[in-house]
Order: sequence, then structure tokens, then C-alpha cells
Amino acid sequence: MPLWPADDPLTSPDSDDRPETTGNGSPLVGGRKWHWATYVTRPTMTIYRPTGFNTGAAMLVLPGDGFYAVAMDLEGTEICDWMVQQGVTCAVLKYRTPQVWPKDANGHQRRPEVLLGLEDAQRAMGLLRHQAASCGIDPHRIGAIGFSAGAYLVANMSNTDERTYTPTDAADEVSPRPDFAIIAYTARLRDNGKERNDLTLAPWVAISADAPPTLLIHAMDDDVDDIRHPLTYALALKDAGVPVDMRIYAHGGHAFGMRPSAEPITTQWPEQVMQWLHNIGVL
Repeated sequence: MPLWPADDPLTSPDSDDRPETTGNGSPLVGGRKWHWATYVTRPTMTIYRPTGFNTGAAMLVLPGDGFYAVAMDLEGTEICDWMVQQGVTCAVLKYRTPQVWPKDANGHQRRPEVLLGLEDAQRAMGLLRHQAASCGIDPHRIGAIGFSAGAYLVANMSNTDERTYTPTDAADEVSPRPDFAIIAYTARLRDNGKERNDLTLAPWVAISADAPPTLLIHAMDDDVDDIRHPLTYALALKDAGVPVDMRIYAHGGHAFGMRPSAEPITTQWPEQVMQWLHNIGVL
């Protein structure tokens, strides 16, 4: 389903008016290619519904790929294939990309003033909550799970109700904040300008005491998104009084999705998520 009315004059990503493009990612993950979409100017949300029992819970899935593209199967549809088997309604967001994060004078990335992916994520959450009754969803049990760049968006969603776009309809009148958040191998949260072990938040990260219960998943040997980012975020949430859990594994690298490999994290994190959802009363 389209996120926005067809006549809504959306801000375009850094697409140079190129048409939406799809392709295969590399390297292989779990012995298979993964598929991405980029130059996304009209974002969409695809809803997957349980075919058997329905718990009433729902999850918005935000794939990653560095804000250059969206890893639609590895960190999107494959997650939903699993979630619906657990009785959870699932929605994959294909948000506007690419959007380059500019660099400061020291060569460090900084957040764009208006983050298009966040606008799309907030709109998607609003639509899910507004249409909850027709989708068989409890509007108070709608969470979000994000991977890499998508994980940063989930963290951003968790800490604000403010929108940077003009409200479109009734879906923009309900809260865009998830009721629970799962953040897998994230970055962009720690201030990279600090000393290596200084766990200071990036200047654009604001923490709210209203953030939802949060689960962080990460591998210590992730050489793309350093473990210090989720550690920094977890400590900040704790200081704000927000319940936060972490599942950290020694090995696993980055962007493993839920495709099995020799590393335990790839097969064990989904079980950890289900246990956590029970622990916090969502299931």
C-alpha cells in the first residue's frame, strides 16, 4: 500500500529523478544473494497477516542498507515470513532512499536536518495504528524492528512524537512512537568525534523517558557498526528510566538477518526476541 496520497508533493531522495531500481546485494548472506531497492521516491508498506492464530500484536520492519538502498528480503520480507508464523501481523517498509548523510569539517557523518526515512516510518506507524481494527491489531501492541540504518530509524522513532511533515489525514493524528523497539546492529548513535571508549551520544540523538521497552541485538565483531553505538544508546535509555535489554554475541559480523550460518547469533536471536516479547507482556 502507498504511504502517502498520490497527489502529496513528497520531498524526493537523492535520486536525480532516476526511476526506482532493484538489484542483488553482495557478498552472499547464508549462501544466498539478497535483494535491494533504491531511488525510492514513492514509499510503500506491505502488510503480512497471520494465516493461523493471531496474537493481536504487530511489527513494523525497517530494513537497512546505509540509507543508500533498502535490503527488502534479508531484513524485510524474511523477517515477516517468520513473524506471521508467531501470530504477529508484520509490515515491511520500503522507505525513501538514497539520502546521503553529509560530513562535517572533521570528516564525520552528521544527520540530515530532515530525515526522509523517519518521515516514512512515522507515517507507516500512524497508518498501522489508525487501521488497527480492520487489520486485527491491538493499537497498543505495535512495535518496530530495524536493522542497521533501519535500526537507527527505530531508535529515532522511539524518542519523538514530532513529525517534520505536514499532517495529511487522521493517521497523522495518532502517535507514531512504537510500543516496543528491537534494534539490530545499529550505528549513528555514538559521537564518533570522541575518544574510542567515550560513550557519548551523537549530538543529534535525543533520549525521551517515553521511549518504549527496547531490545538491542549486536555482535562484538561487527566491523561496520561498532558495538559502542548500541552500548551508548543502552546506557542513555537506562539513565532515562527506559527498560532496555541487550543480547550481545562474540561473533556474527554485520547484516546477517536471520539466515542461518555457523555463528550462533544467526539462529538464536529470533528465539531471544520471542522470549523478550513474552517478558514485556506483548505476547
